[in-house]
Amino acid sequence: MHVLVVDDSAVVRHTVSTLLTQESDITVDAASDPFIGMRKMAERRPDVILLDIEMPRMDGLTFLRKIMSEDPVPVVICSALTGPGLYDSVRALELGAVDIVGKPKVGLQEFLYESSVTLLDALRAAARAHVLRRSDPAQKASVVAAPARSALHSSRPGIDPVIAIGASTGGTDAIRELLAPMPPHCPGIVIVQHMPEMFTGAFARRLNELCAVEVREAQDGDEVCSGQVLIAPGNRHMRVHRQGIKYAVQVVDGPLVARHRPSVNVLFSSVAAAARENAVGIILTGMGDDGAEGLLEMRRAGATTIAQDEKSCVVFGMPGKAIARGAVDFVLPLDQIASAALREASSTASMEIEPPSNPSTGNATRASRWRAPRM
Repeated sequence: MHVLVVDDSAVVRHTVSTLLTQESDITVDAASDPFIGMRKMAERRPDVILLDIEMPRMDGLTFLRKIMSEDPVPVVICSALTGPGLYDSVRALELGAVDIVGKPKVGLQEFLYESSVTLLDALRAAARAHVLRRSDPAQKASVVAAPARSALHSSRPGIDPVIAIGASTGGTDAIRELLAPMPPHCPGIVIVQHMPEMFTGAFARRLNELCAVEVREAQDGDEVCSGQVLIAPGNRHMRVHRQGIKYAVQVVDGPLVARHRPSVNVLFSSVAAAARENAVGIILTGMGDDGAEGLLEMRRAGATTIAQDEKSCVVFGMPGKAIARGAVDFVLPLDQIASAALREASSTASMEIEPPSNPSTGNATRASRWRAPRM
């Protein structure tokens, strides 16, 4: 894997280069601004670019637009946790960057070394990402047809269904596409997206501008209610628990689970225990296996489970692992998941559908749906 670091900070370039060259399978080049970066790219095309946002001569967003419109390369944003770069980093994800890693304004060298696992995981995942030529993100989608409001209630009197979503590399785009068509009175939605702290709040605010539902970063004790989406804060786990006839979230500290905090496994496992068959679990694009075990717990508890198909994924790691583990009822392209989630939340009736020729890979055609047999 060849990594190009584009950052105007000599400390960042030196620290990242030193860290990455300790890995036997990684080579590194560095540039102090995008113009030098373009010359380096002409000499040797990188597998992934680690890109700063705020730079002289040409800012990171302008450089990113140029890359994604002319010769797409996977890009990971390395940005400050505060200031204008925070919102610009979220915009970068809409423009085609596949992930974000944060850097503080002080203690930079110590931070980067302590966060080496996160940085390496992000770069390795990005290098495997499937990126497409693009100019700008799609506009706000039309709201999908939804079941009647009364049909979105569970068969248990007074308890609404809950939709739980997990994603990692490429997930910000996928989540935006999934949420944009959701109607204002859809079931309550809880999400874990692997993302550094501070960025999750900016990501939630951006989604709230684009979606008919209310989207915000979760706080401990928030109720899970219809028409609202709660996104787990970066560096905190989120769990769902029952409060009488309603659900609420707990936002807690804790060790890394499946190499992540927040962890999709933690969310899905809690939903399995709290909501059982009253839930829909969705696992989207991402590297690794976080969420596979938790989704299996949800399926065993009676919930309906959905995985994004390989063709529409940026990285088919997390959905692929969940499918291989027998945790998935339906394998669907991204543009069919919102309507399927609403349908499954409104009914517990099983649906007999022919499987694809090779269901173990999740390669359903765009017109087909596969439902795995329950064990």
